[in-house]
Formats: sequence, C-alpha cells, structure tokens
Amino acid sequence: MKNGKEAVSLMQQIIHIMKKILLVAFVMLQITAAWSQQAIFDAAPLASPVINDDKSVTFKVKDSLATSIAIVGDWLPKEGYATIPAKMTKAEDGIWSYTSKPLTSDLHTYQIVVDGLTTTDPNNPFVVRDVSTLYNMFIVPSGNADTYKVQNVPHGTVSKRWYESPKLDMQRRLSVYTPAGYETSKEKYPVLYLLHGAGGDEEAWLALGLAAQILDNLIAEGKVKPMLVVMPNGNVIQQAAPGEGIKGFYQPQFMIPKTMDGTYEESFPDIMKFVADNYRIKKGKENTAIAGLSMGGYHSLHISRYYPNTFDYVGLFSAATLPTADKKSPVYENIDVTLEQQKKNGYQLYWIGIGTEDFLYKANTEFKEKLDTIGMTYEYHESGRGHEWTNWRDYLILFLPKLFK
Repeated sequence: MKNGKEAVSLMQQIIHIMKKILLVAFVMLQITAAWSQQAIFDAAPLASPVINDDKSVTFKVKDSLATSIAIVGDWLPKEGYATIPAKMTKAEDGIWSYTSKPLTSDLHTYQIVVDGLTTTDPNNPFVVRDVSTLYNMFIVPSGNADTYKVQNVPHGTVSKRWYESPKLDMQRRLSVYTPAGYETSKEKYPVLYLLHGAGGDEEAWLALGLAAQILDNLIAEGKVKPMLVVMPNGNVIQQAAPGEGIKGFYQPQFMIPKTMDGTYEESFPDIMKFVADNYRIKKGKENTAIAGLSMGGYHSLHISRYYPNTFDYVGLFSAATLPTADKKSPVYENIDVTLEQQKKNGYQLYWIGIGTEDFLYKANTEFKEKLDTIGMTYEYHESGRGHEWTNWRDYLILFLPKLFK
C-alpha cells in the first residue's frame, strides 16, 4: 500500500513539473510572436525618399541627437573621385530633410552621413551591395529608367548554377538568364557572355546592372532577339560571390589575387562547355557574343582574341585594355598577332563605349589607335560621366539590339 501511495505522489509531481514546462514554453512562444510582430506596432517610418512631380527627390531622417546629417548621392558633384555631401536641414521635431534638384530618369544610389559616420537610410529598405559597400537605391521613372524597371511583360528566368572548372580545380557558380518561354519550348537560342568588373561577381549585372529587367523589356518590345545571357564570376580564386561559397561570409575586396593575370581567360572554355552541355544554344560564332564592363571588358577583349574564331560580337564597356608589364601569361603574348587573326577570321561587331570623365578614357583612346593601325573596324560610343553603372546600363541597352542580326 505504501508503495502505491509513493507511486501516485511521484506521478503527481511529474504532472506538476510538466505543467510548469508547458507554461514556460507557452510564455516563450508569446514573447517570440511579440518580437516577430514588433515592426507592426512600431511608429510608422518616415517616407524617404519621396520622388516629387518635378523629379526632385526629398529625403528625411529623424535623429534629434545628431549634430549634422548629410547625404551622399550619385547625382551630386564630385571633387576628384569623391562626392561632395549635401547637408540636410534639421527641423524642431528632430526631422532632418533635403530635397535634390530634378534628377535624371535612372537608378540612383545614396548613403547618409550622421556625425561623420556613413550609413544607409533607415527609412529605405532597398539596399544594394557594390563590392563591400551598401547603398540605398531608388528609381526615377518616366524616361530611360523605364527600360530597367519591372514592366508588365513576359519575364525570363534567372538561375544560379554550379559548374565544374577543371582548369581551376574547383566548383564555381554563375548566373544564367533564359528568356521567357525557354522552359516550354524546344527552340535553341544564341548566347551572350556578360562579364562584371573588379570587385564584382556573378550577381553584379543582375543587382546593379538590372540586366534581367533590361532583357525582359527589350525582348518584349521586339528590339532584341531572345537569348541566353551567362554571367560568370571573373575572380578565379572565388567559387562564388562572397557569402555564397564554402568560405562563407567574408569581407569583399576590390582587387584580389590572380586578378587579370590571364588565368580567367585560360579557364573560360570550362564555362562555355558547361553552357553547351546544359542549355539549348545555337552553335557557331555567329550565335555567340561576349561583353563586359571595366575588368570584364578587359576579359572580353582578351578572351575574344585568344580564341579568335569564337565570338562574332564583342562589347567593351569602359574597358581596361592592355596588361601591365608584370603580368606574364601565354594569353598576353603576341597581342597584335592575335588581333590580326581575329580581324582575318571576321566578326560582325566590335563595340566600344567609354565616358569622357572615365579614368580609362585615355587607355581606350590608345586602344582605338591600335585597332586603327591594324585596320580592325569597330563601333565607338562616347558618353558623358565616368566609370559608373549609369553608363554601363546604357551601354547594355545600346549593345543588345545589335546582336545576332
């Protein structure tokens, strides 16, 4: 009998403990739910930025403790390569504001500077990474930027694919745009290899260049033939963009080891083989194009002449041109001879775009003179501004309609 009472008492203790555990678990769930819903009950954020009817833009930040706040935007004047900040004005309620002049129709980026600390606008959740710096962004519509806004048109697919690179002895990642209807058709398509600049990766042309939106819109308008666009990672020591490979999260850098030393050009057939094996593409140089910005323009220049009967269409956007004296690679030997061979083999388009304020303007002028000496024909486009995404998006818009005619 005693043993029976002890058993009942023990069971009651267990039930009591279980009730406490369940109560604690319930309370923790309520706290978690409250935290997850916190943003609903926070004070409404300020509307910033606000695009006004005249295309000026108003920015607001609330910080009653700050002694100075300024804004740094891509539309502001520069002193050398540094943007001159525009001061924001503080009101009695602690809200700082600044209204720009009317801005061009474009994707604009900016940061704010609070008491000397550069940061992002807390009221604007739209942020993009360029190398290792975060910028807020907004689009001023009703103009050129409508070409790279999402429109009510058929949309292509962007996929991130891993491929084997025997030359680099690693798995690597690239981005691929396939046009609307690719998945449901049996049609074969031409292909453009679109290369990023130094500090970029396989995500740069999508995040900053808005390449997918540009392609969707121009294809829907009938200005551009449907095509595959392959955006590889040009940094040969990386598997993928920072945070996307086995090295995990690390600080992105502008120039990394083995940049522009010939290794990427030598390994490029690994990329082309993967694309040919995994996608329905039309074969032959008449169905193959390559283009890139800055370092990607450099790679496009040298890949297209190192494999001189592979690409009928070449685009150099603000391109670095010739290797420095310390770069020793078979790729950079006999540059004039391989350009001559490229000319002899023939091509449909050799397109060069550069801004008059670009630090590579002189290098591009000298490269044009080299092409003139060889007798290579090219199409040249000169724009304003410098080494920046506004130009590179515009160059892509100009270049794409010329392909695969």
